[in-house]
Amino acid sequence: MASILIIEDEERIASFIAKGLTAEGHLTTVRTDGPSGLDEALSGLHDLVILDIGLPGMDGLQVLDQLRSQGSSVPVIVLTARDSVNDTVAALEGGADDYMAKPFRFAELRARVRVRLRQSQSGGAPASDRGSLHAGGVDLDLRTRRATIGGRQVDLSAREFALAEIFMLNAGQVLSREQLLDHVWGLDFDPGSNVVDVYVGYLRKKFGASAISTVRGMGYRFNP
Repeated sequence: MASILIIEDEERIASFIAKGLTAEGHLTTVRTDGPSGLDEALSGLHDLVILDIGLPGMDGLQVLDQLRSQGSSVPVIVLTARDSVNDTVAALEGGADDYMAKPFRFAELRARVRVRLRQSQSGGAPASDRGSLHAGGVDLDLRTRRATIGGRQVDLSAREFALAEIFMLNAGQVLSREQLLDHVWGLDFDPGSNVVDVYVGYLRKKFGASAISTVRGMGYRFNP
């Protein structure tokens, strides 16, 4: 069980997140504006913060900046509008550990919360700062950007590596094509493209056909 702070001014969204996380066994606290959210985040009482960008009083980027400048290392998952690419980049560069584009599926948020809590509880850093990822017989070295399977190094393109990373961060979870497009190719990529299917095929050839399962009508799952 973890204590999770939700800073979100839209009551419907805040309630949706809080109810889902409470059902998962977590304690949740909701704040609906930037200043009170920042004060609560700095209290040191919470294991993770879910932070909206568009907040009254002080926007989410300002909250994040103050949080990091005052020495807080609490994991932060930022919520962004789907077309706010600049905000997403600014949030990640400002110290956010992850982001979710609205609208989102709770299953994906739950997976991201689990990953960030697991990393925090194990003393791990955010994915971009950790040394490596291990799942399904695959080792990813995040510093050298190399993949190894059973001691054999496998060459991956930048896109293949990014796709493998998001799969391994969410090993065992079903990820939709839209989610994979969002994280690997960016928010502006054509949602009708079959590029995800093509690159999943590339990874299967390199990792083994059974490494990634197709879940009909839902997406893909990396098998840990």
